Amino acid sequence: MGMLIDGAWHFDGGAPPRGPGGSFVRPESRFRNWITRDGAAGPSGEAGFPAEAGRYHLYVSLACPWASRALIYRSLKGLTRMMGLSVTHWLWAEQGWTFSAGEGVVGDPVHGTSFLHQLYTRADATYSGRASVPVLWDTRRNTIVSNESADIIRMFNGAFDAIGAVAGDYYPESLRAEIDAINERVYATVNNGVYKAGFAATQHAYELVVAPLFDTLDWLDERLRNRRFLVADTPMECDWRLFTTLIRFDAVYYGHFKCNLRRLADYPHLSAYTRDLYQWPGVAETVDMNHIKRHYYMSHKIVNPTGIVPLGPIYDFGAPHGRGALPA
Repeated sequence: MGMLIDGAWHFDGGAPPRGPGGSFVRPESRFRNWITRDGAAGPSGEAGFPAEAGRYHLYVSLACPWASRALIYRSLKGLTRMMGLSVTHWLWAEQGWTFSAGEGVVGDPVHGTSFLHQLYTRADATYSGRASVPVLWDTRRNTIVSNESADIIRMFNGAFDAIGAVAGDYYPESLRAEIDAINERVYATVNNGVYKAGFAATQHAYELVVAPLFDTLDWLDERLRNRRFLVADTPMECDWRLFTTLIRFDAVYYGHFKCNLRRLADYPHLSAYTRDLYQWPGVAETVDMNHIKRHYYMSHKIVNPTGIVPLGPIYDFGAPHGRGALPA
């Protein structure tokens, strides 16, 4: 991959970060401030980021499942009219994420940057670390609020409600313990589990994570046998965090990341549930399978040296799901 070291960009040839035994290790997010209703400090970081329309700008990749979480919440909560958006090119190469011209790319109107890593050095000239998406930028203070998707979706969930965000609480207090428990298992074995499998450098590291991944998918499919969503009669945070991995599963993770014990299509309840979430108002337009497939198959030369993008699978996420009616 590549990273900034003391503010200078270094490309290391595309190797993902790894720990002992050839296992993939995901770096921690470094910017952890919070937008709050009144600008008070959030659970981490410093104060001074009040919810204001037009103040913040979101940078995403349509290929990245972590960035897609933020994009979905921006849509669900009606923040598209309050917050600008930039979309990177699908190809992650020598300069990391870029705003090179391409189908679906939306440039950076805030700074006119060419490369995403330039945002990180604008926020901190001596920054060392990965330059990842999503990035939530404060145009008033000219800095990054957060680059942690789990935090960003919780900000979007409630911080803007008092200034006109769409009603809807995807992390209600009465369900938080159950949502947190599901998030913890799904993150470790599914969201991050597919990356642990795909970027494993040894057979042992790979096999160590594949069984837990499919154990969790089996558990989720059974859990959805008699319920429409994971914890309630409408989607909650745990549903949206899972969805962004499931929508990519058969197209990318099954083949490219060798998560091929079973396809999503082989799980009757889980696959119908994925179509249900895809068809939820405001969600389908956040999914771009061309960006997704081109990014993974063309960017990860260490996994797919030829850069050939497969034509399949053919899967219709708009097909009937049979799990209930959409909201009025």
